[in-house]
Amino acid sequence: MQLFDFEYALSAIPAISKGVPLSLAIAIVGFIVGSIVGLILSLIRIYKIPVLFQLATIYISFFRGIPVLVQIFLAYYGIPLVIRYFNQKYGLDIDISNIGAIYFMYLVYSLYCSAYLSEIFRSAILSIDKGQLEASYSVGMTTAQSLILIILPQSLLLALPNILNFFIMLIKETSLVFAASVPEIMGVATLEADRSSKFLEVYIIAALFYWTISIVLEKIFAILEKRVTTYKKIVGAK
Repeated sequence: MQLFDFEYALSAIPAISKGVPLSLAIAIVGFIVGSIVGLILSLIRIYKIPVLFQLATIYISFFRGIPVLVQIFLAYYGIPLVIRYFNQKYGLDIDISNIGAIYFMYLVYSLYCSAYLSEIFRSAILSIDKGQLEASYSVGMTTAQSLILIILPQSLLLALPNILNFFIMLIKETSLVFAASVPEIMGVATLEADRSSKFLEVYIIAALFYWTISIVLEKIFAILEKRVTTYKKIVGAK
């Protein structure tokens, strides 16, 4: 009995690599949409806007408190059921049969990211000295101008390490979408393993793909953080 078939493992690399673009796409779409929604949620909570504050708090608690895999199942199986229910009850004709599972995953990861990023943004914004906001008022700036020109740029720089670490974690979290038959890295690997029964070889190759992506991102982000740190020192010196 052969424990590990190196020849097969190498031959499986091209097939599994086809899932990389989709893994990255899910993470990037979720991150971008989540950043926009998360920033809005953080501002709602900071300024305690009535009604919206309570809704935002429940929203964040919900999506942070439920495992991503459960959210995936709720979206993948729940949304079509809800649509069919409303179609029957109210005589609607909403057809979502042509909507691929990938779009449900974009939705899930956007909501998931927004909940986590909102807390990262909120902590960073609250860490900015309130005196800067007062100083901006003294020169005639509005609250919106102060946020856009002074507070948000500084808070984003402060939050950058946490944001980058979250994105690396997010790449690995996308491995869960195979449960919805989405052909990203794990989805393709699972199909390949079922076809060949070479489970150890296939999943080790999949693990190496995630590891490689994480290492590359860590190197890129380390360079980015170094440049940001240098920029902050230059600005601070002025």
